[in-house]
Amino acid sequence: MTSASTFRTLAVWIGFAVILAILPMVFSSRPSITLMNLIGSWVVFALAYNMLLGQAGMLSFGHAVYFGLGGYAAIHMMAAIKSQGLPIPVAALPLVGFMAGMAAGAVIGWFSCRRSGTAFAMISLGVGELIAASGLMFVSVFGGEEGISGDRAAGPDILGFSLGPQLNVYYFIAFWMFVSVLAMWAFTRTPLGRLANAVRDNPDRVSFIGYDPQRVRYMVFLISGGFAGLAGSLSAVNFEIITPEKLGAINSGAVLLMAYIGGIGVFYGPIIGAVLISIMQSMLSDFTKVWQLYLGLMFVVVVMFAPYGIGGVVHHVLGVVRRGELAEKAPGWLLGLAGAVVAFTGTVLLVEMAYRVREDGDPVLLFGQEFHHQAASSWIAALVIVAVGLAILVVAVRWRRRGTLSAALSLKEATP
Repeated sequence: MTSASTFRTLAVWIGFAVILAILPMVFSSRPSITLMNLIGSWVVFALAYNMLLGQAGMLSFGHAVYFGLGGYAAIHMMAAIKSQGLPIPVAALPLVGFMAGMAAGAVIGWFSCRRSGTAFAMISLGVGELIAASGLMFVSVFGGEEGISGDRAAGPDILGFSLGPQLNVYYFIAFWMFVSVLAMWAFTRTPLGRLANAVRDNPDRVSFIGYDPQRVRYMVFLISGGFAGLAGSLSAVNFEIITPEKLGAINSGAVLLMAYIGGIGVFYGPIIGAVLISIMQSMLSDFTKVWQLYLGLMFVVVVMFAPYGIGGVVHHVLGVVRRGELAEKAPGWLLGLAGAVVAFTGTVLLVEMAYRVREDGDPVLLFGQEFHHQAASSWIAALVIVAVGLAILVVAVRWRRRGTLSAALSLKEATP
């Protein structure tokens, strides 16, 4: 790494730390801080998951197990600190969650990492459902449906830093998130991180040069489980409660969506996905009851048209900027973006009116105009909006392939 690239990397991390420090000053309301606390734990979890999926090529359907077990370890320790007066600061509980997640990964990974591909995915799904079901059976450990609660204000403070105020909880989560993100980024630069990429791309060649792909997968699994457990401990301290649902398929599916929509091919992709989906879960649900449908549509669109995720798109745009090609490509991109927005607007209108057919609700209000689900004209208008948006997208794609707007608008096929 050259001195210039080292300086750029250092500047990025310093900028990241500064942003984390000043965010509560910009978004100072209690709901905003609560949302940022939630995003912090999801960012760590999404990056931990991407160590498996993006770096080692291991698709897991049960990674919430390590998130949940790390949270349970932290909440049990939190309860012991209060009941037994242990001289352990609650601010150190993420280390407990990390060790619990790594220990669970050591046991489960011992047999699951003997397989890869579809077999590994099915094993992870089975183990995840097994442990999630156990959460409702073993009440003494998991607390049943009510879960287990704790008090984050218990225990000794570190330099007078108490976890009682919500703002202090934000800085606690931000600190551990920064440390975790930095550690996981550093892992990608290690020989083990490079071997994980090699095992993902060609395990036979890794075996040929003298390394054991199974052992590489197992080591990555251990570290990923540890950071997932750390994320679970952050969630436990934030909410002061953890329930068996944290072990289940909903959390596993959510982190998969975050990693894939954000982009598994670039390090910062899962961060984008975690921020975006957390905001959607928290804010979009206030505006529509079918927000989960939009999340599913987003996932389908990303898989079909942007397989490297939003982060991959950002990475491509930055590459175009560095090569000085932005002026050439920007018009076509902007036209495609306009078409996507128009098509999405029409799709939202169709979905909302379809939902109101069942609920017989109020008309959809869009851009100051009411659209009644009983009126055929509203459905026709929505379909026309979708068609116009798709037409603009087609022109944008043809523009990119043919080089000029006039050629894109031509009905003749381009000659080779």
